[in-house]
Amino acid sequence: MKEEHEINFSIDYSEKTIDHISNPRNVGVVNNYNGRGKIGEEGCGDICEITILVEDELIKDIKFIVDGCAEAVATSSALTELVKGKLCEDALKLTDDDVVEFLGGLPENKKHCSLLGVRALTQAIYDYWLS
Repeated sequence: MKEEHEINFSIDYSEKTIDHISNPRNVGVVNNYNGRGKIGEEGCGDICEITILVEDELIKDIKFIVDGCAEAVATSSALTELVKGKLCEDALKLTDDDVVEFLGGLPENKKHCSLLGVRALTQAIYDYWLS
């Protein structure tokens, strides 16, 4: 994950979005993960990797690494908070709009960043189920 994320404060970010950009949660790789997903967004060059530890279909731990923009960091961080402790089946129902709503909105041209985490999570869950 890039060490510094430039935030354009002329854009009206919610306090929650700024908090997730400045203090992302669940960064890194889960020890002994049993599901992994990695997605790259060709249009903007952002990459998101999510690792999960699932026990009895429950996401016990989840972490992410993002190489990308501040909004991709915020949405991936928010995603981990939204699904940690949930059943895999329920986590798969989460949409990018749910993540954006949780953060209090994003600029229209940055909403695609929320897809990275959701798609990487889906891949991680299917990786768990298929292994």
